[in-house]
Amino acid sequence: MTDQTQPQAQPAPRTWPAHDPATRRWLPTRSTPVDPDRVEALLAAEWERFVRQTPASAEHNARASKTLPLGVTSSFQHWDPHPISIVSARGAHVTDVDGRRLLDMSMGFGAMMVGHLHPVVVDHVRQALDTVGTLFVTPSPTATEVAELFQDRFQLDMLRFTQSGTESVMYAVRVARAYTGRKAVVKIEGGYHGGYDAMQVSVKPALADIGPADAPIPHVPHDAEPGTVYVVPFNDLGQLRGVLAKHGREIAALVMEPVIENLAIVVPDEGYLAGVRAACDEYGIVLIFDEVKTGLTAGYAGASQRLGVKPDLVTLAKSIGGGLPLAAFGGRQEVMQVVVDGRMAHYGTYNGNPLVMAAARAVDEICTHEALDQAEAINVRTLDGIDEVITEFELPAHTVGMGIKGCITWSTTPVRNYRDYKATDFRMAELSWLWGVNRNILTPPGLDEQWLVSLAHTDEDLAALVTDFRDLAEALRA
Repeated sequence: MTDQTQPQAQPAPRTWPAHDPATRRWLPTRSTPVDPDRVEALLAAEWERFVRQTPASAEHNARASKTLPLGVTSSFQHWDPHPISIVSARGAHVTDVDGRRLLDMSMGFGAMMVGHLHPVVVDHVRQALDTVGTLFVTPSPTATEVAELFQDRFQLDMLRFTQSGTESVMYAVRVARAYTGRKAVVKIEGGYHGGYDAMQVSVKPALADIGPADAPIPHVPHDAEPGTVYVVPFNDLGQLRGVLAKHGREIAALVMEPVIENLAIVVPDEGYLAGVRAACDEYGIVLIFDEVKTGLTAGYAGASQRLGVKPDLVTLAKSIGGGLPLAAFGGRQEVMQVVVDGRMAHYGTYNGNPLVMAAARAVDEICTHEALDQAEAINVRTLDGIDEVITEFELPAHTVGMGIKGCITWSTTPVRNYRDYKATDFRMAELSWLWGVNRNILTPPGLDEQWLVSLAHTDEDLAALVTDFRDLAEALRA
C-alpha cells in the first residue's frame, strides 16, 4: 500500500487553466501542512487496528494464497498485510468474513453502480435463466435489442459486445489499425486501459524511468510486446501536436480516457478535448475514448456526450452490465465497417450471451436521467461537505468530482497529469483510505481515494463519509 514517492514542495501560487465546465474541481484558498510525524504515528496505529479487526480475512488470505497467487483473483485486490475478504453484498453494503458490515464506496469501480443485487437486475437475469437460456452462440434478438438500446443511448452507429474492458480496448485498437492501415498508437502517460500489451506502456511508471516532463520516454514492462507506442501527458496539446507532427502518418489511434480515473480523478482543461479531436482529424488518426470507468457513472450517455466531444470509437464496460461481465466497443459506421468487410475479425464465444443481455436491459431501464441526477446530487453534497472540512482544518487537499464519482486529492494545487499525481502526498492518501476501512467505509485499495455514489446510496450513507473525514481531520490537528 505504500508509494515511495515523497510529497514535493508546492510551487508558488499561480493561475491554473480552467477545468472543463462539465466537471467539478474545488481548491482551497489557504492550507497548512500536516505534521509528517503525526501522519506516521496515525498510520502505525491504524494498521495495528486493521490487523486486530480482520483476523478472519487474514486467515482466508493465507488459505487462498496456497492456490491463487497473492490469494486473490486479480492483482489489484491485494494489499499487505492482507486484503478484506467479502462473503455477501446487498444494496450499498458488503459483509466481510469477520462479520463486519461495510459501506461500499468502491462498487466495483462502477460495475455495481445500480447497487448490489438490484431487484430489477435480479428479476431480468432470473427470467433469462428460467425461460431464455444461458448461451446460444448464435444470433439472438436479446443481443440485437440491447445493441439498439446502446446505439440510442450512447449515439453509436454500430457496436459489438465483449466480456471485459481489456477486450474492448484491444479490439478498438485493432479496428483503428485496420481502418487506417497504420500500426503505431498514442496513449496518455500514467493511464490504464486494461491488460492489452500496447496499453501496458507507461502505466504509473517510476519517474526515474520516463525522462523529463517535456519529453517523456515510454516505459515498457518486460512482459509486454506493445509495438510502437508514443506517450504524451494529459492536458498538453503542445506535446501531442509535437508527436503528431513527427509521427502522425504512422499513428493509427490515440487511446485516452476523457477523464482519467486511475489517478484519482484528473479532469480535462477547458477546450483540451476539442483540441485533441481537431489534432486527430488533421492527421487522420482514430480517436478512441476509453469509457470503461466513466460510462454511465459520468452521466446518462457517458463522458463523451457530457463533455461535448465525439470520438471515433468508444469502449464501455463496468457500468453497463449490472455486475455481470459485459463490455462493448463501437462508434462511427465508417470505422466499424472494417468488422463488416472482414478487415478486422472479431470473435468471442460468450459475446452478447442472454444472461448479460438481460442484465444490460435492466441497467438501461434503471439508469434514467432522474435516477442518475439524484445520485450525482448526493455526490455533490458530499463533496461540498468535505470541502467545508478541508477549509475548517486548512488541510492540504482538494476535491474533484465527475458524475457520481468523487475523490480527495492530497495536494493544494490541481492534478492535471501524471507528473502532478506523483507529486501528491501518498502517505496522507494511505492514511485517509485506511482510516475509512477501519471504520467500515470501503473505498478502492489504491492511493487515489476515489469513491462512487451508486443508485443504492443515500444521503445518510454519504454523511458517514463526511463524518469519517472530519474525525480524521481532528486527529491530524490534535
